Amino acid sequence: MSSNLLYDIPRNPAIAVGLPIALGGLSGAITKSSVNTWFAGLAKPPGNPPKIAFPIVWTLLYGAMGYAAHLTASHANTPFIGQAARDNLHLQYAQFALNMLWTPLFFGAQKPKLAFLNITALLGTVAKITYDLRGIDTNAFYCYIPYTAWLAYATYLNAGIIYKNY
Repeated sequence: MSSNLLYDIPRNPAIAVGLPIALGGLSGAITKSSVNTWFAGLAKPPGNPPKIAFPIVWTLLYGAMGYAAHLTASHANTPFIGQAARDNLHLQYAQFALNMLWTPLFFGAQKPKLAFLNITALLGTVAKITYDLRGIDTNAFYCYIPYTAWLAYATYLNAGIIYKNY
């Protein structure tokens, strides 16, 4: 089969893990000015974690999703599951784009309602990815479980901020 950049890049585990962490860090840089100003003034829902939790958790989750992409890409040309792996990898790229969009919407544009629409689509996409990974790669599936759980929690936090402030 011919080489395809969408499948070749995540086959390098250092790039597969490092790229999402680096891009997530860049996206998180947008929050620095808003976290201490606009966001600090918002009423938060019960269970809102301390702000130090977010960079720690997201770094781990970005690494896990990158490693899951690496594992998924390794099955791109496998008989019987290759097409499912390629389809899942496309969804992983789409979810990452949605993920990268949330921070600019919520913190950059300060539009929690629009960010909520985004995170709801993101959560649905990640739930589908997680479900489908069960039949592609068990380790990739396990990488996505904490991500799915955290997104459900983040969706609750986003909704709670809307409820308490808008």
